[in-house]
Amino acid sequence: MLKVSKLAPSGTIMLSHDPSRNALSRAMVRSLAEAFSDFHREKSVRAIILTASGTTFCSGVDLKEWYDVSQDADPLEQWECIASEFLELIETMLRFPKPIIVALDGAVHGMGLALVLASDLVVSSPKSVFSSPASKHGLISGLVAPLLAFRCGGGVASRMLLGTESLDAEEAYRVGLVQYKVQSEQIWAKAHAIACQVSECAPESVQMTKRLLNEMIGESLLTNLSSGAALLATVCSTSASLEGLKAFQEKRKPTFE
Repeated sequence: MLKVSKLAPSGTIMLSHDPSRNALSRAMVRSLAEAFSDFHREKSVRAIILTASGTTFCSGVDLKEWYDVSQDADPLEQWECIASEFLELIETMLRFPKPIIVALDGAVHGMGLALVLASDLVVSSPKSVFSSPASKHGLISGLVAPLLAFRCGGGVASRMLLGTESLDAEEAYRVGLVQYKVQSEQIWAKAHAIACQVSECAPESVQMTKRLLNEMIGESLLTNLSSGAALLATVCSTSASLEGLKAFQEKRKPTFE
């Protein structure tokens, strides 16, 4: 599911499960957390490159797995656990002492967008497109919403989450979701070049600067993420989410009352 490699001063984590378009299963979430933990201890790695194989960076949560959970007699405890696992991963990324650089060359949907927004810098090719269609499945973007508002502002968050609008790479760059635009064959090289620039700085300065941005300037972000995760778990137990997940499983359009 993941491919992990090192070419100091960067370490690369690649989502690699093409059959699911790199959907975030619970196993994938745990593997990502472990990969970040391993690179945390690797002194020669000064920045992390997060990328993916295939034409989709991440298709969002694993809706097939979520459908199975929804069929339990009393799934609320499982939903709370799932939401907590996602929250812990996002908090790990935000508090990670080294910059996380996303190298994108494809579509980013749903919870995959949370991974991008929890990173520090985004390198994108013109092929990238960004969306968060949770409401179309009777769900909510509980972790995407605070991150999107923090990175790009409430207006962009409303466009994407309420208007279910997708952003192409050019628009994502204009609103600040993407920081660097390059061609497909250059995305990893550009991300590695940024890691090399980071390696010229004092590690303590980089760590404190990231903390200043994410925990001080974004002082309410972690609180809002916790609230979003709790709301996500609650919404997953509603009739709307049950219909949305069932419709996905049956490959039909959901009917919401």
